[in-house]
Amino acid sequence: MISFRHYSFVFAFAAALFLPAPPAHAGVVDIDSGELARLTAAGVPVIDIRTEREWKETGVVPGSRLITLFDEQGRADAPAWLEQVKRAAPPAQPVVVICRSGNRTKAASRLLAEQGGYATVYNVKNGIRAWIGEKRPLAPAAEALAACPAGARC
Repeated sequence: MISFRHYSFVFAFAAALFLPAPPAHAGVVDIDSGELARLTAAGVPVIDIRTEREWKETGVVPGSRLITLFDEQGRADAPAWLEQVKRAAPPAQPVVVICRSGNRTKAASRLLAEQGGYATVYNVKNGIRAWIGEKRPLAPAAEALAACPAGARC
């Protein structure tokens, strides 16, 4: 004999098959360094959200736009950051977000997808550490900072 509990499970399972998945985070895709290399080669903009100190310590992925999200104290001005990112990469195009280890970019990716209107956000899941660990090319932060207009990050 089948219990009431069994029917509720079957009903819930069947309903889940036919209901669309919620759209939250649908535009965020975790990627590795290999995929990052392919995307940069294809011209997808890379937003490095680390601090200036971090950029100078390690260098940056060549061509990255340097737009800090969290300051040294962990504070963020999300609306101002979103505006800076939109100037570097409009929401209609895909964008890659990178930090040191992939932790800060989880929040940044959600912010871009949910509040920034970006349809596709690539989150580098192991950050610049993995990129460096695989001996991939780096550019000095000074070069990227010098290419920015006065008072801006790019």
